Amino acid sequence: MPTIIYHGATDMGNVRSNNEDVFYISEDCHYCLVADGMGGAAAGEVASRIFAETAKAVFAGHDGASEENTIARVQTTFKLANDKILKHVERNPNDKGMGCTAELLAFANDTFIVGHVGDSRTYRMRNNALKQLTKDHSLVQEQLDQGLITPEEARHHAMRNVILRAVGVNDTVALDILKGRQRPGDLFLLCSDGLTDMVPESDILSVLTGEKALDEKSEALIRLAKQAGGKDNVTVALSAIN
Repeated sequence: MPTIIYHGATDMGNVRSNNEDVFYISEDCHYCLVADGMGGAAAGEVASRIFAETAKAVFAGHDGASEENTIARVQTTFKLANDKILKHVERNPNDKGMGCTAELLAFANDTFIVGHVGDSRTYRMRNNALKQLTKDHSLVQEQLDQGLITPEEARHHAMRNVILRAVGVNDTVALDILKGRQRPGDLFLLCSDGLTDMVPESDILSVLTGEKALDEKSEALIRLAKQAGGKDNVTVALSAIN
């Protein structure tokens, strides 16, 4: 396994009265995650926390030695978290409608594996170029794919927060699994839509290509989102391959 350094940060933003986002990093177990809760009141916080706690249990003892085992743990995390959120709603009917979007990035040998549901995102910066690895599960993304709107229209669309997939909403969760080879110098960014709705990718790239330490980059991204309005909670998790 290459040496990987991590840093994450989260902020309530300028408008919301609570933070429904969660990030979690485990250097020992070779993964990090971002989850963005939905459902209002405390329910969104509960959903994203259930996802993080589920990952912590599933990835206990993960040594990154097997790609197959790592993929299986990613899949299990999403399935179990989905089941646990649904069971929570059964016991707490007032929380009906809660769920979360989620990004889970895990490493195995020289491979990275991403589990993705919703409109949070995973990016990779390589050779000073930023690539969005995930595709939003959203109404606006569908309209983009069909050529009905432009990327610029999508950024300001009134329904850009209408998501089509989430963890804890249906009996089964439709999960995207992505994988690829990691290279020294790669920098991965997991983030909630509180960042990408506020900050253009060109500005995100400017922060990531800078000479600052990882913790300073995390804080700089959150600061940009808040300066642009901070209309939502904003959360980032960075992983740098050395």
